[in-house]
Amino acid sequence: MQIVSGPSTWTEKFPEARGARQSPVDIVTTQASSGACAPPLLWQYSVNHPRSVVNPGYCWRQWHCHWGAVNGQGSEHTVDGRSFSGELHLVHWNTTKYNSFVEAAGKADGLAVLGVLLMVGNKHDELDKVLKLLPYITHKGDKVTFSDPLDPAKLLPAREAYWTYPGSLTTPPCTESLALMRKLKCGEASSGVEALELLHNCRPPLPLGNRELRDYGGN
Repeated sequence: MQIVSGPSTWTEKFPEARGARQSPVDIVTTQASSGACAPPLLWQYSVNHPRSVVNPGYCWRQWHCHWGAVNGQGSEHTVDGRSFSGELHLVHWNTTKYNSFVEAAGKADGLAVLGVLLMVGNKHDELDKVLKLLPYITHKGDKVTFSDPLDPAKLLPAREAYWTYPGSLTTPPCTESLALMRKLKCGEASSGVEALELLHNCRPPLPLGNRELRDYGGN
């Protein structure tokens, strides 16, 4: 018996996945409104806050990443049709208007997801703090706490250029590093059945529709 799952089936259990503001999209750079219409990014992270990384069966968290089975595939967003080897997502919530992440998640202006497109390259010291823990969360449900402080700001590119548009979450409800991610499994160790490797956990791009795509060039 073949079990059919994945993004194409999400609308059956999550009707909001049919909405007009769904992510990801193909970023067509010639269609982006340019210049100062998008403000510079401002963020604030607690470096000493205890953090853990979890395998929920489709990625690793607390931030999460999407990847493919081979290099050059795996990012959820594409740029002028080009895919990247992975995409890191940092999910933020609007603390100025809402009292909790759960409350903010149900509001149109409650969440902002900062996505970083990943390419195969040199070792990244901050991301390596996550990668060295991945062998300890091979199966679904596994969890491990960071021993070293991690600064999420150091996961971001030095150049603060970005595109932005009204979107959604991309998971319901709606090199060596990549090799380690591809070794994660989507089943539990206690199931007694050999779990499949998690090789492709990205949602395909969806139509932008009438949403405005804006860009900010940074420094």
